[in-house]
Amino acid sequence: MTKMKKWLVLFASAMILLCLGGVYAWSAFIDSLIDKYELSVTQTQIIFGTAICVFTVVMIWSGRLQVRYGPRPVALIGGILLSGGYLVCSFSHGSFALLLIGYGLLGGAGIGFGYVCPIAACVKWFPSSRGSVTGIVVASFGAGAVALSNLAESLLGKGLEVLHVFRVIGITYGVIIVFCSLMLSVPDRKDEKALGATIPLGCILRQKAFYMLTVGMLTGTFGGLMVIGNIKPMGLYAEIDENFAKMAVSVFALGNALGRITWGRISDKIEWKSIPISLVWLILSISALIPATFSSVGFLLVATLVGFGFGSCFVVYVAETVRRYGADAVGSVYPLIMLCYGISGLGGPGVGGWLYDMTGTYTASVLVAALVAIAGLTMVLLLARRLRETVDSEGTTAETNSSRRVAESVGSR
Repeated sequence: MTKMKKWLVLFASAMILLCLGGVYAWSAFIDSLIDKYELSVTQTQIIFGTAICVFTVVMIWSGRLQVRYGPRPVALIGGILLSGGYLVCSFSHGSFALLLIGYGLLGGAGIGFGYVCPIAACVKWFPSSRGSVTGIVVASFGAGAVALSNLAESLLGKGLEVLHVFRVIGITYGVIIVFCSLMLSVPDRKDEKALGATIPLGCILRQKAFYMLTVGMLTGTFGGLMVIGNIKPMGLYAEIDENFAKMAVSVFALGNALGRITWGRISDKIEWKSIPISLVWLILSISALIPATFSSVGFLLVATLVGFGFGSCFVVYVAETVRRYGADAVGSVYPLIMLCYGISGLGGPGVGGWLYDMTGTYTASVLVAALVAIAGLTMVLLLARRLRETVDSEGTTAETNSSRRVAESVGSR
């Protein structure tokens, strides 16, 4: 019975994150919102960016709530909020303010409540294979854009109005998440108390390792979010076949999902070095979007490569967080790092849309994304060099040892 239960939890977790990951399919709705309701590109990207920002901020709170009350009620709240957000969009009449409230605020909060719960539950049910299980579950979040973009394109292609599509999604996804949330559980409630031990914020903010992780997350996700928020319009602007432009959303998401699994294995082998390597990958793949616009097939290939690099951001940083601070830091340190993803959500897509509105081309957007990643790579390498200079005789940095001692002290109280 126990074996069956843990597999049901894994299935339910994957389904929940598949639905939540639909946030990455926002590009599929942009053209309809612009054509019918005269939203600007900048406005559409502000809506998307707000959802990402709210998601990461709320996750800090929801992470603590699921420790205290378990994953089931917190995930239920997430499903209700996400469903309500889509329904608000469906009755918005194309109003930017209501779309921002529905998709950006309520939808983002729903993702924030739902995201951490499946991961926390699966880690407890599969203690001997946490990395593999986490990779599978998080990959389903990345693949969520494939499912939703295909659904949206199908409904829009059949003539269904975009706001009605939001209504269908809100009802369907709401039912799925609520039902799957009821299947979430943990094997032993008392084990959750161990996660309550956290490293004091003051200790974290004094460490170079923390800034290396935050800078990498910020600059890596900035470019990735700029691309995913504009990928379909980029294809249409480049005058590639419309079907290829629509497919770009799906192939980006497929690359994203595959990247989350692959980069996890890479990180296990080369540890912190996976961070600068992933940034180099993003720099090269994002820069290739400019020549790729001359070919439909080339555009899809590059979109896949960017998605693959973007997927690294949600694996290599959590792995390095655990390596430097211990497993309990996933609930205390990592949410702070994820805040940088939220900041990128506000900056990346919005800047990309604004640059297009100002210049009439996506070339400037691509160049800015690449330059931001280059700046991040430079800073990560400099911080890593400083960290290596402070390595102690045991092969770990003095500040890492200090953090672990503080965490152990807090946990023993």
